[in-house]
Order: sequence, then C-alpha cells, then structure tokens
Amino acid sequence: MDWNGEMEMKKWISTITVVALMALIIQPAHSYAKSINQIDKELAQLQQQAENAEERQEESEKQKQEAQHYVNKNQEYLRQVLADMETVGLELTRISADIDKTEEDLRDSSKELDETKARIEERQDWLESRIRLMYIQGGVSYLDVLLSSTSLRNFLERVDALQAIANQDRMMLAEEKKDKELIEQQQQQLEADYAKVKGLYANAESRKNILEQKEEEKQQLIVKYNANLEESEVISEEQEAVVVGIATKRAALEKEKNKLKANMVYTFSVDSKGNSGSMALPVSGARISSNFGTRVHPITGVLKKHNGVDMAAPEGTDIKAAEDGVVIVAEWWGGYGNTVIIDHGNNLWTLYPHIRNNGIKVKKGQMVKRGEKIAEVGSTGNSTGPHLHFEVRIDGKPVNPMPYL
Repeated sequence: MDWNGEMEMKKWISTITVVALMALIIQPAHSYAKSINQIDKELAQLQQQAENAEERQEESEKQKQEAQHYVNKNQEYLRQVLADMETVGLELTRISADIDKTEEDLRDSSKELDETKARIEERQDWLESRIRLMYIQGGVSYLDVLLSSTSLRNFLERVDALQAIANQDRMMLAEEKKDKELIEQQQQQLEADYAKVKGLYANAESRKNILEQKEEEKQQLIVKYNANLEESEVISEEQEAVVVGIATKRAALEKEKNKLKANMVYTFSVDSKGNSGSMALPVSGARISSNFGTRVHPITGVLKKHNGVDMAAPEGTDIKAAEDGVVIVAEWWGGYGNTVIIDHGNNLWTLYPHIRNNGIKVKKGQMVKRGEKIAEVGSTGNSTGPHLHFEVRIDGKPVNPMPYL
C-alpha cells in the first residue's frame, strides 16, 4: 500500500473512531437525559400526589378541629342540661315533701272532720231527745213552767233554768253552724293546696322529661362528633403515612437522579469540535443540574416544561458561544434576566440567560466564533442560583439541546 493509500486508511479509521467516540459520548447523554426526564416526571407526579395528600390532610385536620369544637360545645351544653336536671330534681324532692305534708294534713283534716261530724251527730241526738221529751210531756211551754212555780224563789230558779236551756240551745246551734263552716273551709283549702302541689309536681316532671330528652340528644351528638373525630384522626394518620411514603419515594428518585447527573459531567475541551455540526459545550466542565422537559419549577413549585438544560457553575465562570453566529440579543430579557441570543443561520438560535450583571461581553449585531467568550455565569431573572440555562431553538421553538452538544 502506498503512502497516500495509507493516509486515506488512517483518515478513514480516524473518522470511524471519532464517530464511535461521539456515539459513546452523545448516546449516553441521550440515555441519561431520558432517564432524568422520566425521573422528573415521576417526581412531578409524586409532588402532585404529595400536594393532594397534604390537602386531604389539611381538610381532615379542619374536620377534626370542627368536630372537636362541636364536641366541646355539646359537652358544655350537656353540663348545663345536667345542672338544670339537678335543680329540677331538687325541686321535685321539695314538691314531693310538700305533697306528703299536704296528704298528711288531709288525713288530719279528715280526722277532724270525723270528730266534728261526731259532735254534730251527738248534738243532733241530744236535740232529738229534747224534742221527744217535750212531745211526751204534752208540749209544756215556758209559761206553764213559770206559772206552776210554788214560790218566788222557785219562780226565779225556773226563769234562770229556762234561760240557761235557751242559751245552751242557741250555743249548740251556733257551734253546729260554725263546725259545718269550718269543715267546708278546711276541705276547700286542702283541696286547693293539693291541686296546687299536684300542678307543681306535674310541671317539674314535665321539665324533667324535657331535660332528659335534651340529655339524650346531646349524648347522641357527642357520640356522633366523637366518631367524626376518630374518623378524622384515622384519615389524618393515613394521609400522613401517604406523605411519608411519597417522601421516601422522592428521596430514592432524587438519589437516582443525582447518580445520573454525576455521570453527565462533561470534560470537553473548549476548542473541541463535534462531528456532523455538533456544538461546543458553552460552559467548560459544567454539571447538568436540570434537563430539558417537564419538571417541577424550582421557584413556583408548579409542573412546567423546562425549555433548556441548566449547567451549574460558579458565578463569573466564562460562557462561550456554542457555534459561530451573529448576536441578536444582548440585554435584559424578562424572566431570563441578562441574556445573549446567537443566530447561527437556518433558523437555529442558541440562548444564554441568567448572565450576571455587567457580565455580557458582546453587543447586538456582533459576529462571534465558536468557543469565543460571550458572557459570565450569574443568577439574574427567575433563578435560584448561579448557572447557565442553555437553550436551542429552531424556528423560535425550544428543542432538546442535548443532541446538539
């Protein structure tokens, strides 16, 4: 084989070697990116699950507090009901004593009534015997008795006797009338007293029944709210277990993600050039801290598409053009902060946001070369720390930058 042929062979072998090396370098990056994107999706799902679990936990805690509030409220009401029942119980005891006393008075009055009736019957018998005697003696008048006197003294004695008999008759009649009136008054008073205490007792008994009903209602409510309280406790514990489980899964995924990130540290030379138009790494020796695709936004915590790759690096680290092109933006660019955008032709752009203040080293319209310093790493705009958010856009739409690096 001649020298030219040997050189052609070496060139061909070299080309194959470069392609093979690029395949080894780029393909794992694709694999890692996909894996990390998948992990980010899983983390986003877990984040959503965690938020849902926390919402349910908060709702459960709210229900628990509400149930506890009603338990306390009903227990306080129940204490008042029980206190009222105790008061009514004392009233019933007092009224029962009044009823007992009234019944005893009625018994005493009945005894007195019997005695009075006996006295009336005795007087009635006496009067009847007087009438019978007068009838038997032929109806002797008071005048006959006086005229039949044997002497003045006898006459006076008979006058006194007749007056005494008349007075006694009048007295007996008055006492009989008085006894009858007394009996009637006693009966009326006792009946009124008895009716009164019976009414008081019925009223107290009614109040007692109402309070017992209220007590039963409150006891049932307390049982109900205690059940709600226990249910809320169970739900809270279950959701706490869910949150802990999610946290454990997230920790495992984060660990796996960090492992993958560690394998994605690039050590390309600043002057290295890829094959088939591949771009140079804009930050030398950077670690990919967040990949292209859906993720949980580090500031808002919302699931959102990440339009580039984040390359973690200390503030002030050089940022270099990934490829030849024209600077079309070199200024503050909204949430991107200080930004440089380079147009590489064929509707292909690269974006370099979050540049530190006074860190932009090029001007709009300036031509730049691949590997030329254009800026310095910072954390301006919507950023949580120093890094380069590197984007590749085709026709203005973000695409995954990894295949271009």
